[in-house]
Amino acid sequence: MTEPAPTPPPGCPAHQGATPLYGPRFQTDPGQLYRELRETHGPVARIELAGGVPAWLVIGYRELQQVTGRPELFGRDSSRWNHWPQIPADWPLKPMMAPVPSVLYAEGEEHQRRKGAITDALAGVDPYELKKHCEEIADRLIDEFAGRGEAELVAEYAHRMPLLVLCRLFGLGEDEAPVLIRGLLAMLDGGADAQAGAQQLLDSMLALVREKREHPGADVTSRLLEHAAGLTDEEVMRDMRVILIAGHQPSAYWIANALRLMLTDERFAASLSGGRRSISQALAEALWEDTPTQIFAGRWATRDTQLGGQRIAAGDMVLLGFAGANADPSVRQPGGAPAEGNRAYLSFSYGPHSCPFPAQEAAEVIAATAIEVLLDRLPDLRLAVAEHALVWRPSAWVRALVSLPVAFTPAM
Repeated sequence: MTEPAPTPPPGCPAHQGATPLYGPRFQTDPGQLYRELRETHGPVARIELAGGVPAWLVIGYRELQQVTGRPELFGRDSSRWNHWPQIPADWPLKPMMAPVPSVLYAEGEEHQRRKGAITDALAGVDPYELKKHCEEIADRLIDEFAGRGEAELVAEYAHRMPLLVLCRLFGLGEDEAPVLIRGLLAMLDGGADAQAGAQQLLDSMLALVREKREHPGADVTSRLLEHAAGLTDEEVMRDMRVILIAGHQPSAYWIANALRLMLTDERFAASLSGGRRSISQALAEALWEDTPTQIFAGRWATRDTQLGGQRIAAGDMVLLGFAGANADPSVRQPGGAPAEGNRAYLSFSYGPHSCPFPAQEAAEVIAATAIEVLLDRLPDLRLAVAEHALVWRPSAWVRALVSLPVAFTPAM
């Protein structure tokens, strides 16, 4: 997504005034870019994806609620996209858009059936057992670097923590974690190996489903296979990949982004050594200011309509700009700060396709426990580089640090 797109055809109305949804500005200051988009276009902006592909980006809070809350106008099934005939087979963003028979693209009763099964399977996770698992895994990961006096918290901790927890919840062996991380990052980065990464995840989930069909256990996979919705192995395989991606990426980047805030913002510095309230505040503020999923693809207009003053044609792609909507001045206090205790961020989406509530609860337990245990074990944790030296991933889709180097007193 960092390569420049080809020049659009002269006079193409879909490209006139479009802003490229790639490039270094998403790495350096996406907030300023969203402000400029709002000033120029309003709550719905004309944008261009890699390869000169046109789309709409919703950055208005109420407009995003309208899109996600009205599936009769903005459907989830991407097969209705009017631009598919122009998309090459090797388009790097294809894995994020291509319609597959999963809960992610299902609509109506089919979506209710599959989401209901997922919600019930996740609701079967005991929150006390989950926290215990999180504490055990966090301690084990910290043991690996506690004696060094330094660590890189993205690769060594934030990426691994939620994935190891998910492996346990799914009934997967922890030796699968490195393979899953590589596949996830390849798919989410949208580069040349994105499709290979997507297939790698699917292969891992297929092996898991086959194993749990033969040897069920007290895990999410087995509960899905046994659910009254009667999901097939194919359906469970595809939906498990959705749960894996949705459960790992936001949680990992949520942990890292909240830690960065606590290590760089003086409002949190005084309570690093054991302040539980500051962790909750940091997690909430990280979702408002640096939400892990910045943009999500997406919705597709079911008919010609209007949105935020723009004329949207049937089949147009509409991207969900969670970061832009969270920064909408209509839902912020004067000066741009979110209200204290305000949890109305759109980071978990909205409407029928929003993140199931048990999944939201689990993500918060994982993120909060990861930070709590880390600060308990390493109370003098500090950033090992200047704040301006921290580098963000060059992606419009996620807000994630490339690395978070820290130093601390070595633990015995």
